[in-house]
Amino acid sequence: MLRGERVIDPALAAAALSTGPSPLTDRERDVLAAAADGSTISDIAARLHLSESTVRNYLSSAIGKTGTRNRIEAARLARHNGWL
Repeated sequence: MLRGERVIDPALAAAALSTGPSPLTDRERDVLAAAADGSTISDIAARLHLSESTVRNYLSSAIGKTGTRNRIEAARLARHNGWL
């Protein structure tokens, strides 16, 4: 019985530690998280109170830093690595 104690999956903890710190800035994480559900650039911009070009820049940077081909892959990798 856990009695309200915090429990961390050992495999998840090991994976998070082996990937190292997140290369993403806080704002890149915000935009990437907002894009993970397939939202459009304009929807993300409105939700985060940013211009569409700013959203594109953050997504492009996050895609480059994660070495992925698109924002969906970048979000998936970031989530897998514990960065989102």
